Amino acid sequence: MMPSSSTTPKPPARPAHVAVIMDGNGRWASQRGRPRALGHRVGVQAARRIVEAAADRDLPFLSLFAFSQENWNRPEREVRMLLHLFGRTLRREGAGLQRNGVRMRFIGNREGFPEKLQEEMRATEAATAGNQRLGLLVALGYGGQWDICQAAERARQDGVPITNEAMSSRLSTAGIPEPDLLIRTGGERRISNFMLWQLAYSELYFCDTLWPDFDARHLDAALDWYAQRQRRFGSVEAP
Repeated sequence: MMPSSSTTPKPPARPAHVAVIMDGNGRWASQRGRPRALGHRVGVQAARRIVEAAADRDLPFLSLFAFSQENWNRPEREVRMLLHLFGRTLRREGAGLQRNGVRMRFIGNREGFPEKLQEEMRATEAATAGNQRLGLLVALGYGGQWDICQAAERARQDGVPITNEAMSSRLSTAGIPEPDLLIRTGGERRISNFMLWQLAYSELYFCDTLWPDFDARHLDAALDWYAQRQRRFGSVEAP
């Protein structure tokens, strides 16, 4: 909904929804002469830190871009390793999710993932459904173009006109506020097909820190930067 006030809206001290493109695992490992698999494993530790930090800072929603549709094009060995890592992480992190009051939800096209992993995803969603401290969205097999297309197809099947409301209510993030802040680590300045619809008015924060090195201090720096932004939503600043 567009702001109705003629004054420039200011962001709240804390965004309602922070989305993160976790980039740099492979480069982190390569810089140390280590295999890429190590970078991904250390990246899981960084994700754990940020989930805990987000809960401690009372952020209502956090989204992590873990595996894109394009990632299926990586070498088969690396893809197998990533899928194994996802499953192992889900099994190991259950207690921590409950302890931190985290409700986990997966978004993306689950076709192609092993059935066992899909079962673990469903089980994790069910086990954490009652948690209310932090809503955690993990994007697996996700692409922003896919999300828009599947929402449009569902609207067509439902026989409703294609409107903003019809699309938003059929995206994989339906019912969740659109991200106020997007953080991308690793130095790249692009959004890489992530939440294309949802990021229309998000503040974009790019940092050079590789994801395995990203911690609560870096999150605080991004939140401080966000707090200084003026969000105009197409309007002009009041004189």
